Amino acid sequence: MKLIVGLGNPGRKYEGTRHNVGFDVVSLLAKRGGAASAKRAFQGETFDITVGGERTMLLMPHTFMNRSGSSVVEARDFYKLTNAEVLVVCDDLNLPLGKLRLRAKGSAGGQKGLADIIRCLGGEEIARLRVGIGSPNDVHADMDAADFVLGKFAKGEQTAVEIASQFAADAAECWVREGIAAAMNRYNAKID
Repeated sequence: MKLIVGLGNPGRKYEGTRHNVGFDVVSLLAKRGGAASAKRAFQGETFDITVGGERTMLLMPHTFMNRSGSSVVEARDFYKLTNAEVLVVCDDLNLPLGKLRLRAKGSAGGQKGLADIIRCLGGEEIARLRVGIGSPNDVHADMDAADFVLGKFAKGEQTAVEIASQFAADAAECWVREGIAAAMNRYNAKID
């Protein structure tokens, strides 16, 4: 079994924001997997799908971004998974819009939801799929990073975001079927 966690903030106020790209990718995976409605569990919403013959649990923590770790550790422990069986999908303002970056481990790179997950799970050996959302400097040189990530994508960015979300879902499915190395080789250079 695998666990794919999409990071975001719950509520209509945050739908379509840059910070909710992880939720968007998990929703796309749920739709692809033919999941019925979400179930409430582990302080969030879950979907149970099958990818390449393997049971895959999708989780969208509703703890708000910066406290995602408690939700993830509950799900991991309930299903008796190792950290290597967890993939976190999140936004990254240090990557160009639409660029994907998969890693088997590493620091949070300033992403506070990922930082909380690393802290709660007790190590940096957690696969992560970062989706580039662009930089505040792309909009305005003095724009606050928090305002930027909680803002919605501009109309001219929608196509790039939709394509990136599709590729991110493909990459997550590849991770389930073939592992992190294959997914990294195939998807890290996918969108330039």
